[in-house]
Amino acid sequence: MPILELSRNKRASIIQTEEYYNALRTNIQLSGDNIKVVALTSVQPNEGKSTTSTNLAIAFARGGYKTLLVDADIRNSVMSGVFKAKGKITGLTDYLSGNADLSQGLCETDVDNLSVIESGQVSPNPTALLQSKNFNSMLDILRKYYDYIIVDTPPLGLVIDAAIVAQQCDASILVAEAGGVKRKSVQKAKSQLEQTGTPFLGVILNKYNIELDRYGSYGNYGNYGNYGKKM
Repeated sequence: MPILELSRNKRASIIQTEEYYNALRTNIQLSGDNIKVVALTSVQPNEGKSTTSTNLAIAFARGGYKTLLVDADIRNSVMSGVFKAKGKITGLTDYLSGNADLSQGLCETDVDNLSVIESGQVSPNPTALLQSKNFNSMLDILRKYYDYIIVDTPPLGLVIDAAIVAQQCDASILVAEAGGVKRKSVQKAKSQLEQTGTPFLGVILNKYNIELDRYGSYGNYGNYGNYGKKM
């Protein structure tokens, strides 16, 4: 099985924020024993959903749980900058299109208990791949081998892919950049996720500046500032 190494910069940032992600891990676990596969999305790019997905997966892994991080953002993946491969590997699109076996895309990492499936080759029709029976079958198989599966998906404000993926998961979470996305956009994305029929766990407010908060700069965000609070 190929081995991926966590980049030095990413390793340093995880140490600084480890306590917060441990708290998120605990909140997810308290949401229900049946929640094992969680989809993360955002309204728009660069809100930090992939960083959040990675750090959350690492938090589960360091908690002693066998964890899998699936990069389902097959349109514009950033995971290649997070994990470094020593050789050529296959990914999610290779499996979903029938060009590779699932085991070929499962990569161990230098983080204990953490495996990763990267996005794979760029596909001309990513939505169709995520809607395929292969994706659902893949999750059914992986559930048998992993305690938790974190699925990073494309921004929901741009394409419908995240909602498609969420339908196959046990729960969904929305990552929002503090001061970077409008409340109406967050509410719309939340509604779309709820319409999938999959439990919506809440919003993670990312890139939050505590110093500015002391002066009330984020007061206009109302009551969606904390993970798990319904809007």
